[in-house]
Amino acid sequence: MNAARDRGQAAVEFAIALPLVVMLVFGVVQVTVVVRDQLAIELAAREGARAAAASAAPSAAAAAAAHAATALRPIDISTAASDASVTVTIGHTTRSRLPMLG
Repeated sequence: MNAARDRGQAAVEFAIALPLVVMLVFGVVQVTVVVRDQLAIELAAREGARAAAASAAPSAAAAAAAHAATALRPIDISTAASDASVTVTIGHTTRSRLPMLG
């Protein structure tokens, strides 16, 4: 009698839990994509600063090195150079590949 009453319970539990598990997996994937893009931007800024420090035309060298270092597009590159230092700032907006997560 007990087995007949519990029939279908696993299917109901699965139907309740599945959307939560799927959203959790999508969230992990989205965070992974954002972290990957952040690391690529940091690499591009580092390479741009290195190229700008060794070049007579720091803005052009920074832009070329940053574009070569990452495949992310579009990136905004700004370079500030003085006698003692070079600062390269790179901006990029990561678009969500999972629109339901924002």
